Amino acid sequence: METRTLRPAEPDAGKRVDAWLASQVEGLTRSAAQRLLEEGRVLRDGRPLAKSCRLTGAEVLTVFLPEPEPAAALPQDIPLDVVYEDGDVIVVNKPKGLVVHPAPGHPNGTLVNALLYHCGESLSGVGGTLRPGIVHRIDRDTSGLIIAAKNDFAHLRLAAQLQDHSLARTYECIAMGGFREDAGTVDAPIGRHPAERKRMAVVPGGRPAVTHWQVLERFPGFTHLRCRLETGRTHQIRVHLSSIGHPILGDTVYGAKKPVPGLQGQCLHAAGLRFLHPRTGEAVELSCPLPEDFQAQLRKLAGRA
Repeated sequence: METRTLRPAEPDAGKRVDAWLASQVEGLTRSAAQRLLEEGRVLRDGRPLAKSCRLTGAEVLTVFLPEPEPAAALPQDIPLDVVYEDGDVIVVNKPKGLVVHPAPGHPNGTLVNALLYHCGESLSGVGGTLRPGIVHRIDRDTSGLIIAAKNDFAHLRLAAQLQDHSLARTYECIAMGGFREDAGTVDAPIGRHPAERKRMAVVPGGRPAVTHWQVLERFPGFTHLRCRLETGRTHQIRVHLSSIGHPILGDTVYGAKKPVPGLQGQCLHAAGLRFLHPRTGEAVELSCPLPEDFQAQLRKLAGRA
């Protein structure tokens, strides 16, 4: 059992405790928060709270979270766009909308389920039963290249490349606003948002994060960028660009005002991947084209739609 101490702030006064808990604990739904309250797992001053209780904004809550029940992901016949594959690694072009691995709210229909069907038992076990083969992740509504390992040998060596930055990932996106410079770097630590736990933010004491960006094309009010990750924090490009006043088109979580018709989520694509083959040491460099909805936005901005 995991024990957490949570401290609502003054702006949280008056909020229902079940809804607030769901916003603070990653992967916790409101119904799950209500079950915790019903089971007496949420205490204020040592006393269990009712699920309809409202916060004062000046209390300390103790929450007892049950250990998640491990469950093996199951193979599912989901089409994959395989860009590269051999006996050690597989690289796929992930479409928007496809979650990488099972998680609360997404028990199946993920990339892992598709990989298990495609590769059989030939996936590494380093990531556990819910994340076999997964070396790194990209967001659900981000498209593009993602690499998976077919054995533990490959997984450990690819993970080491993530750490020493020899596994290079490049992205393309459409950012809002114009840039004076042709290229630049955002070097700012990233951690959980202090008030909204499901979001990330640039925060003091966060984990080091570095994003390099380069202008590919300028449009009135928008800029087509190429971004290269030096680190791989959750939502890194989205957070970094938003922090300098240039949220990604369609990214309503990090600053875009509203969804864009014909565009699912943010206009962000993992276009390039370079790594050293874990067995041979030879450089492997891969790319994949922009998805149609991204290309449609570029045509629209260029007046060619």
